[in-house]
Amino acid sequence: MPEVREAILVRPSGPLTGTVPISGAKNSVLKVMAATLLAPGTYTIRNVPRIEDVAIMAELLEAMGVTVAHVGDVLTVDVGESVIPEAPYELVEKMRASVVVLGPLLARFGEARVALPGGDDFGSRPIDIHLRALADLGAHIETKRGFVIARAEQLLGARIILDFPSVTATENVLMAASLAKGTTVIDNAAREPEVADLAAFLNRMGAHILGAGTSTITVEGVNELGAVDHTIIPDRVEAATFLAAVGVAGGEITLAGARPDHMDMLCLKLGEMGMRISPTNDGLWAMVNRRLSSVDVSTLPYPGIATDYKPLLVALLSVADGVGIVTENLFSGRFRYVDELVRMGADIRTEGHHAVVRGVAQLSGAPVKAPDIRAGAALVIASLRAEGETLVTNIHHIDRGYENFVGKLQAIGADVQRVQI
Repeated sequence: MPEVREAILVRPSGPLTGTVPISGAKNSVLKVMAATLLAPGTYTIRNVPRIEDVAIMAELLEAMGVTVAHVGDVLTVDVGESVIPEAPYELVEKMRASVVVLGPLLARFGEARVALPGGDDFGSRPIDIHLRALADLGAHIETKRGFVIARAEQLLGARIILDFPSVTATENVLMAASLAKGTTVIDNAAREPEVADLAAFLNRMGAHILGAGTSTITVEGVNELGAVDHTIIPDRVEAATFLAAVGVAGGEITLAGARPDHMDMLCLKLGEMGMRISPTNDGLWAMVNRRLSSVDVSTLPYPGIATDYKPLLVALLSVADGVGIVTENLFSGRFRYVDELVRMGADIRTEGHHAVVRGVAQLSGAPVKAPDIRAGAALVIASLRAEGETLVTNIHHIDRGYENFVGKLQAIGADVQRVQI
């Protein structure tokens, strides 16, 4: 019997109307789950999305002897006194974010054995920056047979200068430094809201962290931490995805729970394109009643335009009026989805870190493949303005990062459905 796979079938849609509930942030909850390894006890984590990456991180914790239960949007994590400080390859390879268990395991148990990570394929993202930072805290680190093996009887506070404001490296150091002896100062730290959310969780556990959300974070090490209750911030990339949807298809939507203050630069850029955006009491309102205008876009570390927004913006620009130049300053290889948009009739030319996008009035439906989480979502969004039918395959990528993506699009009037192929 041939294997049954699922795909997303999209027909032209619009205008979109209604309210979309924004789920908890994928890039926050995964790190908070890793941080539970720092102390025994029962943790309650709220506003947790039902996505594949959360299930993979839960599997990873369970492989270490931790008990995880996900009921509704509440995750209960029960961490015992003894944990197996090893992250096996078959789980780590599924998700690069797994590398963030390294810091907490090392800090609490004095040792960690973590397989080298896998995950989305959009160019090299070496973990050397993590390893150098942990070595600065006094860890002895070696890589052997596809594993990172780290040991330290006692981590010691230090000044750490990151050569790039890496989010996961900042988070790994934050967790490790929370139980280190003395003071750690992280310079050129990532400023993303998800870093601040992790720091809030750690402080609730009893850590002493100042400056999270700025480029200099100070961590005063403590002797022990404890289990707590925490609510995850909303997912700004999911919010951006639905803003892109209304930008492509037109209409008027409300994003319930979205945090406009986490998306200032994106909202400014969408406003330049002609989208009307306004904060509401508990989220964000957006309206598009004409074809948007092209703009130039460059990705930068927060508070700049996030690299995760870029495929969504390219999809928007592909049907906007005019020419936009998109520059990727953070990761190589993140234009791999462009060929799929071109198959749909988009006029895009890439050269190195740049893409020149000449907007067309209408795309055409075609079979396309999702190469990663955000690009997969962007292909679905672009299909809302494509004549005929578009079939998006490899949607397991989309399931990794979006909760009920098709259901939420259907609820605001998109003609989209999951089908078996």
